[in-house]
Amino acid sequence: MGKQIWIAIILVAAAAVFFVSNNENTIAQTETENAAFSISAIPGQIGGQDILGGYEVDADWPREINNKPGDEDWTWGAGQSIYAESEDRVYALMRGQLPNIERPRTQYLRDIAPSLSFPIGRLPWRDATAASLPANGGTGALAEEGISAWLARGLEIGVDARWDYCVVVFDADGNMIEEWTDEQGNCTMPNGEQLQRPHFVGMDPYDADKHVWILDDHKHTIYKLTNDGSEIVMQLGTYGELGTDENHFNRPSMMDWMPEEEGGASIFVADGYNGTRVVKFDSEGNFITQWGEPGARGGETRPGYWHNVHGIAIDPVGRRVFVNDRTNNRVQVFDEDGNYLYEWSFGPEPADIHDFMITADGHLWAADRGTNKMLKYDLEGRFLYSWGTWGDFPGGFWGVHGISSDPQGNFYVAEVDNGGFQKYTPRAGVNPETLVGAPVRSAW
Repeated sequence: MGKQIWIAIILVAAAAVFFVSNNENTIAQTETENAAFSISAIPGQIGGQDILGGYEVDADWPREINNKPGDEDWTWGAGQSIYAESEDRVYALMRGQLPNIERPRTQYLRDIAPSLSFPIGRLPWRDATAASLPANGGTGALAEEGISAWLARGLEIGVDARWDYCVVVFDADGNMIEEWTDEQGNCTMPNGEQLQRPHFVGMDPYDADKHVWILDDHKHTIYKLTNDGSEIVMQLGTYGELGTDENHFNRPSMMDWMPEEEGGASIFVADGYNGTRVVKFDSEGNFITQWGEPGARGGETRPGYWHNVHGIAIDPVGRRVFVNDRTNNRVQVFDEDGNYLYEWSFGPEPADIHDFMITADGHLWAADRGTNKMLKYDLEGRFLYSWGTWGDFPGGFWGVHGISSDPQGNFYVAEVDNGGFQKYTPRAGVNPETLVGAPVRSAW
């Protein structure tokens, strides 16, 4: 064999070795790049999908309410709000109870129109927020006509819905350990005032005594209670009277707190469904300031104008106030005195943000009732992650209206459409960036 042939063979072999080696390096590099850009909640996960993001649902939390005498035929009504002081003490608001009915068999509805059937497979079949007391919850609805509007539909209290268990407390296993009612089981506050549409429950994270705050949007009132709910220590708003001054609200929706250098925390109230302002009080409940103007329903772009002020969250580090301009699908950001800073959009319809919170790690998590997802942003508005899916099965979302996390890493939702509440626990090996962060805590 000639010298030239041996040289050619050696060159071909060398080229083959180089090609294989280079190809292996390329594949390895591609795999590394793909892993780096993975958005899986579990790094390196093979198969599956992030239906519930970085969580598993605790399907037995809370325990079903019908295991108590007299409640055998009833279940959770619309879940309005939830707040986790700790894993062992979770406060929740509910608009009474609904009949506990099994999913109906498929019915064909030719009397309405051809080719219709109900219910549709895999989709929720009962809207708890429409069925629960009171009926008129949307923007512009008169709170004073809430119960009468529900009754005008031909419904009957005690048959179609009940008004009890409005304020409850769960332990880590989902047992109802407290129910805040009077001796007759009515949804009342310690001063005898009847709750009509409890909308928000929360706690000032700078309050070492852990007072509990309950907001009733239909009675235009906010209560500050002792931790066990036995005593009212402060009341904002005038019960049953709407208005726009320092002593009245017009269907307030939610609230949050900002720490002050001298101690205590300022109170910020989103007012609200029919009101179009943010109201600031000092820690003693004294009026400080307010801002906001009536805006258009959809398409509003002017700073400080809004149509439904449905949510508020405080950045304690930057001392910024994040306001949910719900029907305009945007968050507007202000300084603590109400001066406009910037904003961002949650996207076009079907986006419909009901609640958001700022966690201790400096992120904003928003519950989108329109897309049935949890959305994660940094505080400048950069979109980072989302998870969630629609359904009435354990873990599925429908109408998330309130959200909370606890220091142990669990996440909770209150659902107006599905009704009731759910608890999510972190999956093993989860990327912590996919989890809702811990709550802001300071005093305990």
